[in-house]
Amino acid sequence: MPPAAPELISPRSPRVAAARRLARRNFRGKERLFLAEGPQAVREAAAHRVDGEATLVELFATVEAAERYADIVGDARAAGARVHLAEEEVIADISTTVTPQGVVGICRFLDTPFEDVLKARPRLVAVLAHVRDPGNAGTVLRCADAAGAEAVVLTDASVDLYNPKAVRASVGSLFHLPVAVGVPVEQAVAGLKDAGVRIVAADGAGEDDLDDELDKGTMGGPTAWVFGNEAWGLPEETRALADAVVRVPIHGKAESLNLATAAAVCLYASARAQRASTGCRSVTDS
Repeated sequence: MPPAAPELISPRSPRVAAARRLARRNFRGKERLFLAEGPQAVREAAAHRVDGEATLVELFATVEAAERYADIVGDARAAGARVHLAEEEVIADISTTVTPQGVVGICRFLDTPFEDVLKARPRLVAVLAHVRDPGNAGTVLRCADAAGAEAVVLTDASVDLYNPKAVRASVGSLFHLPVAVGVPVEQAVAGLKDAGVRIVAADGAGEDDLDDELDKGTMGGPTAWVFGNEAWGLPEETRALADAVVRVPIHGKAESLNLATAAAVCLYASARAQRASTGCRSVTDS
């Protein structure tokens, strides 16, 4: 049986043009759709549901990619998504990467209302306040997922969750945990405090040392880490909202840690402390 032929052969196709526009924030907001690129993201999107409704609505794939990732194509069809076989130049035109991996999905928005995050009584939350770099936002989301956080909150001063670079940097974690977007930082902090969550601001100039906090046993309860801008950290008015301002200790000669690395250290520190306080095995124990 001969291989299937691409049905989309021109980047000028209206269907392709509509997908390409989703690289722009205003079109994403209007359509409430976003792009997920690469097999890992598309695989997660095909399995994801919001209130029983499939998140993945459309899949573009080269013939070669459709054969290589036949399971993804099958999952996409099972989810009710439209599947288009396309020429490589069509995928390249839709993709925002230099070297596309042959599969691009179109997904429905999936952010969670902040009120629903609070109702779930989370024990570990990452709050991204003033985070402007989409790669950092997606990587912090991935770290939060890996550390077992129950939610991520992006404030109204932070980057768009659905920026293609943020989606790629999350490596599928966007589909794993609730993410609330557009929440003013004051509202985020107040709501989490009312839900019994301790607010800890991560700042290189923090008064408290993370090692000391762990030694004192203050990290075992419900905690929301607030992470600031990549270049200038957290403004004073945001630090003032926190119950503690904590720095990651620098034991060597490095000037500082980048945002995503610091976030991973902080989130895993809380994860370990919380598991220890409930009698569970540490995430770093063998």
